[in-house]
Amino acid sequence: MSKLNIGIILGSTRQGRVSPQVGEWVKSIADKRGDANYEIVDIAEYKLPLLGEEDATEQATAWNLKLASLDGFVFIVQEYNHSITGALKNALDYAREAWNNKAAGIVSYGSVGGARAAEHLRGILGELSVADVRVHPALSLFTDFENGNVFKPADLHLTNVNGMLDQVVAWSGALKTLR
Repeated sequence: MSKLNIGIILGSTRQGRVSPQVGEWVKSIADKRGDANYEIVDIAEYKLPLLGEEDATEQATAWNLKLASLDGFVFIVQEYNHSITGALKNALDYAREAWNNKAAGIVSYGSVGGARAAEHLRGILGELSVADVRVHPALSLFTDFENGNVFKPADLHLTNVNGMLDQVVAWSGALKTLR
């Protein structure tokens, strides 16, 4: 059986964002495991306009093709006003079937570890028929980031990231039989 393809989705598009640092950290841990093919998927690269505001056939097609090529996801989620970013919600809404019957893990960050954003994302993922896994690395802006913009994770998060990846890979493999 070929290896699963897991996308690490960067959930922010703003200038100065730290999600690329967090995503690369997760990818570096994941790549050492050798149990799946992991890749960074940056929603900023797809330049999705607000859903319904203009013709985005080209961008939406590219986005859906990328999602369809993946068996599971790890969302890098930052908390904005107690929820996910507008850009991530917009990207989630641009696809439907490409999300279905896949698994997802969440790595969040914010003043309370991004917990409120992760909870909002779980509800949205449920509607998209994405099975989110239980283990959830939650990073603090106060202890895991220097000056709010340099990511320096505490060693304790390594256990949670690996536990989350264990679940994402297991569930992604099981759900692949439904697609």
